[in-house]
Amino acid sequence: MGIRTLGAKTLSADLGNWHDQPGKRTAARPIYRALADGIKMLVHDGRVPLGIALPSERELSLVLGVSRSTITSAYALLRDDGYLVSRQGSRSTIAIPARSESSARPSLSAADAVVDLSYAAMAAPQQAIEAAYAAALESLVRYLPTHGMEPVGVRELRDVIAHRYTARGLPTTADQIMVTSGAQHALRLLLGVLTSPGDRVLIDHPTYPNALEAIRRVGALAVPVPVRPEAGEGSAWDLDGISSAALQTSARAAYLIPDFHNPTGLCMDAAGRARLARIASDARMTLIVDETMVDLWLDQPSPGSVAAHSDRASIVTIGSTAKSFWGGLRVGWVRADPPLIARLAGARAAVDLGTPVMDQLAAAELMRDDAQLLNERRAQLRVQRSALLEALAEHLPRWQPTVGSGGLSLWLRMPDPVSSALTATAPSYGVRLAAGPRFGVEGSFERYLRLPYAQSAEELRRGVEAVAAAYATLARVDSERAGFVL
Repeated sequence: MGIRTLGAKTLSADLGNWHDQPGKRTAARPIYRALADGIKMLVHDGRVPLGIALPSERELSLVLGVSRSTITSAYALLRDDGYLVSRQGSRSTIAIPARSESSARPSLSAADAVVDLSYAAMAAPQQAIEAAYAAALESLVRYLPTHGMEPVGVRELRDVIAHRYTARGLPTTADQIMVTSGAQHALRLLLGVLTSPGDRVLIDHPTYPNALEAIRRVGALAVPVPVRPEAGEGSAWDLDGISSAALQTSARAAYLIPDFHNPTGLCMDAAGRARLARIASDARMTLIVDETMVDLWLDQPSPGSVAAHSDRASIVTIGSTAKSFWGGLRVGWVRADPPLIARLAGARAAVDLGTPVMDQLAAAELMRDDAQLLNERRAQLRVQRSALLEALAEHLPRWQPTVGSGGLSLWLRMPDPVSSALTATAPSYGVRLAAGPRFGVEGSFERYLRLPYAQSAEELRRGVEAVAAAYATLARVDSERAGFVL
């Protein structure tokens, strides 16, 4: 398997005005150092994936319009600083240098009430959940004379899920649905059936951290393709990069979140979905589409399921009740062609024998008529998103938020690559965070932080104040280790 190579034109586009990056103490730097600093920033932003080879010196010098010696010196500096790793007999590849822990330590004690911003999940709609389980308890009597083990799920819930897909423009029958114990369970089953150890799985980058863990657990290798918010909400996915990576790596599968992406909240447009379906078909790659956020549109709804753009079996969709209703209701599902559903059911026997019937019946009750409840949830999230944005503008005005049209979180770009240090410091100030690198591969996104707006407006304001206080203590961190100056 050859090493993936980043195209010179792609790197040039991402570098932008690399001659004059803001935030440096020195007004003039050697041009090779400016180029090296620009590439370092792209590595920390996750736009240059780890393990990828940079363009050849000759190719990049032609595209950037600089001398080859400039490229040679920049690459040499990247090697010296640990951003390029050379291996005998192969090209140098991108890496993250080892970094020591920050010496900045807060002296303040933890707040009495810690705001937990490490999870993007809402509290349960209590009355609706109670009513759903009360109705489920009445329905349960019909299942008590049976053995109660339903590897593909009770028909009642599968009918409800199939109807929801059909209503969204994707005709679906119950035999195309398998109920699982959450979306994570669904993904793990799919990876176990579709991939073997060493296989490549394409991911959008950043992505859902637990998906990365699931890919690792089956022995597959995640191949990151950057999401670029500056390209516009619908076009943020690098479809050229996905197509190229699929061909270069012979990826068996891809895991993508086109609907109110976690962590950015972005939503892929209809044209992108159609092309994504074609890419999967042409590459003979199974596309696993995560629709767990699809109900949480805040500005405009999803343009439709990716699977609606293909009549082939190469697109599989997963969903769950966790984000829409409550994380404690561990009910998810897979939509796929019946032959794959049968394979999944066979593989599942080694793990469990089905999702609890009571939970399935409660989920069916919630989903059968959920329009009003989901409207209320979306209205609540809009208020909380506004509160979070206002608090950030007041306390952390230099942070740049990506504001998608839905989802549960903002993806924030910080002036400095201190995400891990900030996450370690923050609990002492009364807030828990999920560091940016959790959402990437091997150290990416140190300049980023995900902040969910799933909590109340009051909690969000307290949380941002605590984050700002923790961030202030890191001002003395010597970020020259990563090629930046605070």
